[in-house]
Amino acid sequence: MAKRDFYETLGVAKNASEEEIKKSYRKLAMKYHPDRNPDSKESEEKFKEVKEAYEMLTNPEKREAYDRYGHAGVDPNMGGGGGFGGGAGGFADSFGDIFGDIFGGGGGRSRNAGPQVYRGADLRYNLEITLEQAAHGFDTTIRVPSWDKCETCHGSGAKPGTQPVTCGTCAGHGQVRMQQGFFSIQQTCPKCHGSGKVIPEPCPTCAGAGRIKRNKTLEVKIPVGIDNGMRIRSSGNGEPGTNGGPAGDLYVEIHIKAHAVFQREGDDLHCEMPISFTKAALGGDIEVPTLNGKVSFTIPEGTQSGKTFRLKGKGIKGVRSGYAGDLFCHVAIETPVKLTDKQKELLRDFEKSTTEGGAKHSPQSKTWKDKVKDFFE
Repeated sequence: MAKRDFYETLGVAKNASEEEIKKSYRKLAMKYHPDRNPDSKESEEKFKEVKEAYEMLTNPEKREAYDRYGHAGVDPNMGGGGGFGGGAGGFADSFGDIFGDIFGGGGGRSRNAGPQVYRGADLRYNLEITLEQAAHGFDTTIRVPSWDKCETCHGSGAKPGTQPVTCGTCAGHGQVRMQQGFFSIQQTCPKCHGSGKVIPEPCPTCAGAGRIKRNKTLEVKIPVGIDNGMRIRSSGNGEPGTNGGPAGDLYVEIHIKAHAVFQREGDDLHCEMPISFTKAALGGDIEVPTLNGKVSFTIPEGTQSGKTFRLKGKGIKGVRSGYAGDLFCHVAIETPVKLTDKQKELLRDFEKSTTEGGAKHSPQSKTWKDKVKDFFE
């Protein structure tokens, strides 16, 4: 039975690029793969057909011979040197190349790769600061765990006088390949854990790790206006990499302690301002605290509980802000306690005089009573 044209088999034009051929093969290989079509002889044959076409057309020499002489140019029985099981490396290599491109593993082409290099893990350090420190910024130092090169073995991990040797399992590549049916799987060597070396006699100081754990002191600059939950990155101060890989980063995460007076919302501050009912009734000057000292302002007479006063620019200048936020003072009228008999008598006289004066002294009370009356009626 005559073979189909390789280009027709893959559904590509004769001038198709290698990337177009690879893309078409990937799609057809997925469609006809025996694992997806169990007990289907037709799918198995089609899978072999597209695989052969892919092997021929992705080999520059074989493609040139095929373009000039057709199937005769790649038939091993006619001196072409091609064929289904020929010099393309077999199914594991060609199919491994395709799936390496999909999953980033390198497939069959990674066979001669050296030990894998890994970046070190990032670390997090929780730093608790006060609201004042967050508002004004400051410099501080922290102590974090770190790894230093072992001075006994100078980082080799081997006992002095000995050396690490090439891993016999992976031949120093750091990876091994395992064949599972049609798939060729590459994974980190279980013996050397990707380093490509094994240590017959580990260093007694570091137990073969080549490094020892120590604490190191770092200087950290806390910027003005930093907020709760923000992180400061210290590049290269995380865990060291593996096999010469770069170190990870250290992230200092900010946690602001609860403040006795202020609550922060973004760049704004809020505080509760207790005042006497006399001050609320008559008005006058009051002093309130800010993060930069005390300020005074005048409240009008007849101020009600819950009234909010805004002090512009007395909040916090955020990290990304061009100007400071505001301070919002929420009035809380304080009821006097532990009154003397004389004070009680004065209050009763005061209450009587305001009642006789009518609703003009208690406009909110009058409005509320009217609403209640309307509700029940």
